[in-house]
Amino acid sequence: MGQVPVEAGSSEVDAMKYLVVGLGNVGAEYACTRHNVGFDVVDEIATRSNATWKVDTLGSIAKVKHRGRTYVLLKPSTLMNRSGKATHYWLDKEKIPKERLLVVVDDLALDFGVLRLRGKGSPGSHNGLKDIDQVTGGGNYARLRVGIGNNFPKGRQVDFVLGKWDATEQAELPPVLAKAADACLSWGAIGVAHTMNEFNG
Repeated sequence: MGQVPVEAGSSEVDAMKYLVVGLGNVGAEYACTRHNVGFDVVDEIATRSNATWKVDTLGSIAKVKHRGRTYVLLKPSTLMNRSGKATHYWLDKEKIPKERLLVVVDDLALDFGVLRLRGKGSPGSHNGLKDIDQVTGGGNYARLRVGIGNNFPKGRQVDFVLGKWDATEQAELPPVLAKAADACLSWGAIGVAHTMNEFNG
């Protein structure tokens, strides 16, 4: 898709710069869990470009270029529920306006693999989004929700969200991540409205 890796820490000034924040929890125990699908999506974007992740303040950073845009990818190293501090820090550090922020999160209300992009909105029940809203001053930023389904017994929501993908989901996950990565790049390249029309399902 033509992305060219850009080393984290580049001093170049780029008016077309975007911050894509994948939400998740750091630690081996959280790897391959449904709640970490935001991490998985930004990993997919970085992997395509052979971009290198750099551990930095409040998170890991990678940068890629695509269609003349620079995408700053962030995986916060705070817990999911404290994602606002890292998001705010990197918006400020990279001098990216909030209208060029996209946050990628899991969503129980959507069937597995369904994507829903919005240009702004409420956090719903997602504590990561709630914290970003609180720290950055509202929900006036784009968010891409990736459906993880809700196939769990009553009262077992936390176990499901923090649980590993089952074998069927694991097999079907790669094209979901690929489509979500495409949606993130499209959002920066052609805007939220056209991307919503193409990718929301």
